[in-house]
Amino acid sequence: MAIVYVNNKKNGVTYVYESTDYWDKEKKQSRSKRVCIGKLDPATGEIIPSKRLTSESKENFKPGPVPFLQAKHLYCGATYLFDKISDKLDITDDLRKCFPDSYKKIQSIAYYLILEDSNPLYRFSKWAAIHKHPYGKDIPSQRSSEFFSSISEDDRERFFRLQGRRRAERKYWAYDITSLSTYSECLQQARYGVNKEQDILEQINLALLFGEQSGIPFYYRKLPGNISDVNTVRNLLSDIDFLEYKKIKLVMDRGFYSEENINNMYHHHLKFLIGAKTTLKYVKAAIDKARSTIGNWKHFDPNHNLYISTSSISWKYSKQRPYKGDTVNGDRRAYLHIYFDKERETAESRKFSMFLLKLKEELESGKTTQEHDSQYRKYFEVISTPKRGVKVLPKQDAIDETVKNHGYFALLSNDVKDPAEALALYRSKDLVEKTFGNLKERLTMEVSSELSLDGKLFVEFIALIILSYLKKMMQENNLFRKYTILSILDEFDVIDCYEQPGCDLRFGEITNRQKELYTLFGITPPSSL
Repeated sequence: MAIVYVNNKKNGVTYVYESTDYWDKEKKQSRSKRVCIGKLDPATGEIIPSKRLTSESKENFKPGPVPFLQAKHLYCGATYLFDKISDKLDITDDLRKCFPDSYKKIQSIAYYLILEDSNPLYRFSKWAAIHKHPYGKDIPSQRSSEFFSSISEDDRERFFRLQGRRRAERKYWAYDITSLSTYSECLQQARYGVNKEQDILEQINLALLFGEQSGIPFYYRKLPGNISDVNTVRNLLSDIDFLEYKKIKLVMDRGFYSEENINNMYHHHLKFLIGAKTTLKYVKAAIDKARSTIGNWKHFDPNHNLYISTSSISWKYSKQRPYKGDTVNGDRRAYLHIYFDKERETAESRKFSMFLLKLKEELESGKTTQEHDSQYRKYFEVISTPKRGVKVLPKQDAIDETVKNHGYFALLSNDVKDPAEALALYRSKDLVEKTFGNLKERLTMEVSSELSLDGKLFVEFIALIILSYLKKMMQENNLFRKYTILSILDEFDVIDCYEQPGCDLRFGEITNRQKELYTLFGITPPSSL
């Protein structure tokens, strides 16, 4: 007996049938008899029993596993791990609710992208033939573009809403942006821009939100390739309102810092922790005030190996109200944390000295660049005479003003009072950059349409959630000393299983080391033969 789901394309309802196989003596072939037992609730993914069923039959109804139709020998150790992680993080449950007809396809392609990150999608057929995966069948490459295009924005946003609500609201969410280069000519949001590696390429940007402590992403947004970090916060706040996220706490680097963004976060009653530039007047004043005492031993933090200081400040809040034609002004409490790192001071001073030498050589040789014009004027005076030629003199006051703040950096928060706690939260945001690296390595931007890209990005995002969990557990258990992510997945992927008609799934032999690795990932190992 099996449970079969059939979608009625006319009314959009997914009906649930109880299917029983039997042998037809006259036709001498296997047949099946289906009885409708209800329909699938699109909101919860649960089965709503038919009215004709008695209350007794409703209580006794239990969906059973789909019987195997043919004998197969498959590799299943890694996909078993992904299945259990997906269950643990409620990925499967949320996908089933949002994509009742295609969630297994999404999972299978995501699993393939993780295990076969260097292979194009047209090789899925070969992989699917030898691996056990949720969909259990082939997905032809010529149909993949159609499938990606069928993943609607409404369903994606519903998934984001469900996943966001599962994340602990008392913890901080990290927010950052990365660029993805593309050669596809069909992408409307692709723009020429300079990425963080300073490459000038046609690209799109991706913004990502994920739990600062859990390390699990739950939302992303596709952005035009030429938009700056600071201009994305307004849309993020609108998304947070639309997705009905509550009690938000954000941690962001200083690339997102602006007075408008700070005021907007106060306006939306959000808690935040953000990097502040040391060139800001109020930050420079705080550094000057702390300079004489911050180097004292009592300010040393052994956990971070640097010196810390903090002060409570009043943020000058200002918000325009177009609907009333006025501006609201007032003071808002904030905490400005100042940090001094002697090793950072040495490194920054050395780097700055080398940069000044480069500027001086460019001026003396006449091979100047437009991008350095402001630095030439700020740090040097050029004197040119017919007899002595070009003479480049340093502006020592300007150089001293820059050097005196080397080794200092600052964080601004309206929530975290303790500077050591604030720094720990901020540094954990580095996981965002590493997670983006995983996404970039596995994303192929050659797509046939904008809709296809949107769908493919979403499937990549599902893979990214699983990868983020793997990476976090490997870090917590010091597994990176012996393994990479791919090498540890290879350790699981050699575990095989057997499907036989009329029999339960049987796993092959599993070594003690493999069982130990499953346990370290928080997963119960499968039972072997």
